[in-house]
Amino acid sequence: MATTPRLYDTLWTVFSTNCQVWGDVRRLKTFLWMMVGLIMEGAVHLPDWAPYVVSRAQQAASTVRRFARWLHNSHIAPHRIWQAYVRDVLASWEGEVSVVLDTTMLWGTICWIRVSIAYRGRALPIAWRLIRHRSARVGFHDYRPVLEQAAQILPEHLEVLFLADRGFADMALLAWLQAQGWHWRVRIKQKMKVYRPRRGWRPVKAFLPAYGHALCMRGVFVGPTAGMGPFHLAVGWGFDTQDPWYLLSSDPTTPETFSEYHSRMSIEFEILDNKSNGFHIQRSVLRDPHALDRLGLVLAAVTLFLVAQGVEVVERGERRLVDPHWYRGCSYLKIGWRYVKRMFSHPTVTLIQRLSLPPGPDPLPAIASRSQTRQARSAHFYRYRILYA
Repeated sequence: MATTPRLYDTLWTVFSTNCQVWGDVRRLKTFLWMMVGLIMEGAVHLPDWAPYVVSRAQQAASTVRRFARWLHNSHIAPHRIWQAYVRDVLASWEGEVSVVLDTTMLWGTICWIRVSIAYRGRALPIAWRLIRHRSARVGFHDYRPVLEQAAQILPEHLEVLFLADRGFADMALLAWLQAQGWHWRVRIKQKMKVYRPRRGWRPVKAFLPAYGHALCMRGVFVGPTAGMGPFHLAVGWGFDTQDPWYLLSSDPTTPETFSEYHSRMSIEFEILDNKSNGFHIQRSVLRDPHALDRLGLVLAAVTLFLVAQGVEVVERGERRLVDPHWYRGCSYLKIGWRYVKRMFSHPTVTLIQRLSLPPGPDPLPAIASRSQTRQARSAHFYRYRILYA
């Protein structure tokens, strides 16, 4: 297509700044054409990407084989490459960053473990691993390598707030987080017991207050012999749901603890973007975890590029060119994606020339519907009572 070289040139400008991490520039060029194919086609399917590539290849099969060789090239280390780009983006950030751990299943046989940064309603991938596994529940030994990759990528000057759901409430994880010096909020199961000095052991479900209330407790211990702690506990009801939350925290709990944990939901939207609401990775015929690991690099790069483009569009006041809602109704990824496609019918449209994400809170939060907005706001009016152990 005559329009794709312009997108390729933009991606070259953005991603060639770390050309040295690729070793061979041909790997970078193939990677960029795969990004073009994914952005244009909107789904992970190598044959569908081939028509968008401009090269000397005369047959589509040649381009598909080129992509396949790239995905199975053991010399391409996706995590080392991705580290260079993420560190550049986060170099200007200061203060606290929320890091989220989660898993998802592909075809019932591959478990995708990921660690992402919560950013303005979505999550940006920083580390991942795909393994052969028949359940989304994995042990600490399976996701520890992903945590260590994330720890290497995150700049030392950032303060980390780690968030994870109840499937990861493991004593080994808590010990690892303590050793890293990270702050954390981990949801635990209702049957888990905590120990309070002079009051003994009790399951956390015993502390659940009436609906609409929450309880914050300080100075609890966990572990087989109450050997870990003191930690802190927040018990209440999840935002927009009747599901109770039992949150174990490294820091004294307050009403704000529930809002902090709520940002974990951003990774659910990221997973949705990779699946049915975006890139449709389930359409891929790949089943090799190592090849999928490299495919994850393509998805991560497209995600970061489109989010950065969407943020730039909003900052320039051009959101309503691609978002029909009066208030922001689309994610930054969708705004960026639509804006890139607008370039093909409007020659004057200019895309970003570097990866840049301004830190801080979202100046224009998305409003999917008025009812959801009212529910989110009502969640901040819980009547909290504080209990000190």
